[in-house]
Amino acid sequence: MRIVTMLPSATEIVVALGIDPVGVSHECDFPPRIESNPSVTRSRIDADASSEEIDRQVLEVGEDGVYEVDLETLEELEPELIVTQGMCDVCAVDEAVVADAVDEIAADPEVLTTDPHSVGDVLADVERIGRAAGREERAREVRAGLEERIDRIRKRVAGRGSEGAGIDDRPRVAIFDWTDPVMIAGHWTAELVEWAGGEYGLAGVGEASRPREWAEIREYDPEIVIVAPCGFSLEQTAANRTDLTDRDGWADLTAVREGRVWAMDGNHYLNRPGPRLVETLEALAPIVRPETFDPSIAPSSGEYGELVCPFDELGRRGPLEGRDGDARAEP
Repeated sequence: MRIVTMLPSATEIVVALGIDPVGVSHECDFPPRIESNPSVTRSRIDADASSEEIDRQVLEVGEDGVYEVDLETLEELEPELIVTQGMCDVCAVDEAVVADAVDEIAADPEVLTTDPHSVGDVLADVERIGRAAGREERAREVRAGLEERIDRIRKRVAGRGSEGAGIDDRPRVAIFDWTDPVMIAGHWTAELVEWAGGEYGLAGVGEASRPREWAEIREYDPEIVIVAPCGFSLEQTAANRTDLTDRDGWADLTAVREGRVWAMDGNHYLNRPGPRLVETLEALAPIVRPETFDPSIAPSSGEYGELVCPFDELGRRGPLEGRDGDARAEP
C-alpha cells in the first residue's frame, strides 16, 4: 500500500508494521533510511531558534499555520492512505491542513487521523493503522511486544512496593517539555512516570501540556526534574539550558540541590507518541527508581548517549552524535 505519513510517530508505527511510507514529513527521521524518502511538508518557523524565539514565531504565524503541504510532491506520490494527527497543530501537520491538500490532488486516499493522549491511545493507534494498511496481525504482534515491555517495568516497580516502597515514598517528578515559557509535559507523561515509580503531581493522564507559572513549580518542589523540550535534541536543550538555570529559585529546588536533574531527547522519545514511548519508560525507570533497577544501567553509572544525560553535563559535553549506550532499564 502507498502510505504517506505526516508526522514522525506515524512513520515509526508504519515502519514497525513492515511498510516504508512512500512519502513522509520533513520531521521524519527514524529509522534513518526514511530521511531519504520524499518529504511532503514544510515548516514556516525556524526549528533551530531558541525556545523563546520559536514560541514567538508560532504565535506570529496565526491562521496561516505552522506547516504547509507540498501539493506537487503529494500528487506525484499517489497515496492510498495518509496518516496525520489532530492533537496539536504546532507539533505536526494537522488534519485540517491535510484535508485541504487532499481536495487539491487527483488521488482519493483514506485519511487516518491519530489523536493520542495516553499510552493506551498510542497502542490503539498501532492497531488502527494496522487495519487501514492491511497489517492487522502484525499490528497485534507489535502491540503485544510493547505491552510486554511495559508490564516488565510495572511489575518490578510493584515488587519494590511490596517490600515497603509503597505509594508514600514515590519521588515528586516534574518533566518540562518546553522551557520558555515553562511547560509541564502532559498527555501520556503522567502514566510513564507512575509506571516508573514516581509521583507526577503537576498533570494528570491525558491532560494537555500548557504554560505554568514558575511559582507553581517552586511550590511543588520536584525531587526529580527531567528537561525534554518538544522537538529538541540534547544539543538544543544544552543551548537553552539557562531558560531554567537563570530562574529565581532554580538552585533551591530539591532536585537541583540533590543532583537529580536530567536532560532527555524530547524530540525522539518523550514527545513522540509511537513505539519508542516504551523506550522512554525504560529510560525513566532507572532515573526515578535507581534502587529498583540494575545499578550497572542506572543513570548515575556512566555515559548514555543521545537518549538521556545529567543536566549539569549539558554545558560541558562535546557533540553528542555517535555516543554509545543509553539509560534504559532492561526490558
